[in-house]
Amino acid sequence: MSIQSIEPQISRLSRAEKAELLQRLAREVGNAWAGIENTAGVSGGEACIVRTRIPVWTLENYRRLGWTEAAILENFPSLRAADLVNAWAYADAHPEEVDKAIRKNQEG
Repeated sequence: MSIQSIEPQISRLSRAEKAELLQRLAREVGNAWAGIENTAGVSGGEACIVRTRIPVWTLENYRRLGWTEAAILENFPSLRAADLVNAWAYADAHPEEVDKAIRKNQEG
């Protein structure tokens, strides 16, 4: 795929969609994720929500099990809606990492 091949699709996006695309590209290129951090010695070094020890894979697993965002926020009172937005963006950009962590923790 080339830039020229996706340019027509990009031109059809709204300004808000273009801004979202730009943010996603900037995070991917910079490998910096707002609200997400990996700290050695915390939750096995897994990507976690800042201010917490809640791994992204845990939240993604609940989402896959059908939990609504409201249910997740209710069960994790330290989380904010913005934390879930950040977690979903990270999980979408790192599917192999998240899948591996989910499998590892399901196996015990």
